This record gives sequence, structure tokens and C-alpha cells, in this order.
Amino acid sequence: MPEPRRSTIDAGEVERFSALAAEWWNPNGKFRPLHKFNPIRLAYIRDQVAARFGRDPRAARPFEGLRFLDIGCGGGLLCEPMARLGAEVVGADASVTNIEVAKLHAAEVGVSVDYRATTAEDLADAGEKFDVILNMEVVEHVADVDLFLAKCGEMVKPGGIMFVATINRTLKALGLAIIGAEYVLRWLPRGTHQFGKLVRPEELEKALAGAGLTVIDRTGVTYSPLADRWQRSKDMDVNYMVLAEKASV
Repeated sequence: MPEPRRSTIDAGEVERFSALAAEWWNPNGKFRPLHKFNPIRLAYIRDQVAARFGRDPRAARPFEGLRFLDIGCGGGLLCEPMARLGAEVVGADASVTNIEVAKLHAAEVGVSVDYRATTAEDLADAGEKFDVILNMEVVEHVADVDLFLAKCGEMVKPGGIMFVATINRTLKALGLAIIGAEYVLRWLPRGTHQFGKLVRPEELEKALAGAGLTVIDRTGVTYSPLADRWQRSKDMDVNYMVLAEKASV
């Protein structure tokens, strides 16, 4: 009897985010923290992609000719800006509901994104390849981090890059990102993050290496309550981002 196929999908996580799908594009709704977080993510992606591929980040469409995958795209908060910057964007999410919300919003604002209700393993097994993969706030929600990153790594073209943003598994993160954000300030619905599923940088880098990728940049992201904005930092104890590349052939 053949072994069941391994999956990266955590059904409970998919159900949780599907229930919130209508909130994706409400800047004052359940995903308000993500809307506040988006500018720092966009700036980091824009500058790193421009540097890597020799593009002018100040140009109107600097990503023309590049193929992007936003895996775990949710309602498309990153897909649409990348498409506006000229990229050919595939937005993938395991939640059919999220994808339908993303499609509807893209149609309303006139942005072209190829949205698909699918998984990393199905895309990889279909032979999809991308210059840039955005893997933002996803690894802490999947069932198998190593398999998920291995499948994503398969889809990075030689010379291509992958961004990963997640939350460190530290007591500081427990206090700020879970107890503080979910239970005290109620920025996020309770249960959004599970402490045991958070990923330490060294664990992430080991999994990326196993996927054939080398980390070339890393940064922490911290929140300034006085300025009411997120900013890059050397502090990776809570939120952090890494950039990894696949060697050119």
C-alpha cells in the first residue's frame, strides 16, 4: 500500500484564515497590523530585488520581466503592489475563500494577478519556476516547515531569490507577538500564532540550506509605538526577515 503523500497544509490554519477572508482589505479590521507592517515589507522587497537584478528602484515598473510567486498570499496585500511594479505575479493560497477575495479586489482595482487556490507542493510538482518567491508570514502556519521550504526552493530559478518573514521562537516573542498582540492589545484574533510553531533563525537557515538556498541578508523588524510604525532593526528576537538565493548554474 503506497504511503500517503506528505503535505505542508495545516487544515486548522487554513480554516482560521478563511473565516477572516472578508477582512483582508480593511485597513482598520482584523488585518490592521498587517496593513501597518506592509510598507516595511514592500520597501525591503523593492530594494533587495532591484539590487539583485540590477533594476532602478525609483523606476515606475522596475520588476518588468521578472516572475514572482507570493506563496500563502492571503487576500493579495503583496501581490498587487508587486504587479504594479511590473512583475508577473502568481498569488497562491490553500484557502479558496482567500483567493476569491483576492481575485475580486484585483478586478475592482484593475490589477492583473494570476491567483490560484493551490499549494507549494502542487506548484513545484507542476514544474513552476520563479525569479522571486515571497514567503511572508507563512512558515509559522504550515504543517511541515522543511517540506514547505524544500518545495519552495525547487521553484526558485538559478540566480533567483526567496524572501522569508516570520516570528522567532523566544520568550520575548511569546510576550509581545502572542500575549501582547493577541490577548492584551487584541491586534490579532486569539490563536493566530502558536508558540510551538514559531521558527528560530538558525532553524530557518538550516531548512533553507537543505532546500538549496543560501541566506545573503537578514534583518529584524520592530514596532515603534511612538511613531506607530514598523522599522528595520538588528533585533531579530520577535519579527524578522531573511533573503536567500539559489546559486546560478
